[in-house]
Amino acid sequence: MKKSDLKLQVTAAIQACLDKKAEELSILEMEKGSGAFTDYFVLCSGTNPRQVQAIADEVELRLKTAGVRPAHVEGYKQGEWILVDYVDFVVHVFSEKARKFYDLERLWKTAKRLEPSELTPKVRATSKTKTKTKTKKAPRKRTGASAPRRKKT
Repeated sequence: MKKSDLKLQVTAAIQACLDKKAEELSILEMEKGSGAFTDYFVLCSGTNPRQVQAIADEVELRLKTAGVRPAHVEGYKQGEWILVDYVDFVVHVFSEKARKFYDLERLWKTAKRLEPSELTPKVRATSKTKTKTKTKKAPRKRTGASAPRRKKT
């Protein structure tokens, strides 16, 4: 998968979390040599089991509309820690209590912390691409030398 596609998918997951009022959003970029099985972790918290489930539902729905389905979902029924695995990235939605207990940020402290703005793909500007602006041409003025044409009857 292209890195820009992956970043767009992670950004969609982050936006889904934010739209459902997720708290304490963290993005971890996993290092290649760390033994991690994925490229990114998206971590967030909900205040109660219903909100935790709603956040996970919104992530799945948002990415499903983009044509991406999770490889695995775990913990949905309990609503304490829902793991939504998209292989190249994993979304962890915690209750506040479970988030403090498992403390994944501490376990993966070597991972690089990112801000959501750092995941937006950069658009390359090329010198070949020029935008053309259309200008409206003024109507031609008639000169007195030529007479207007008449329709044949």
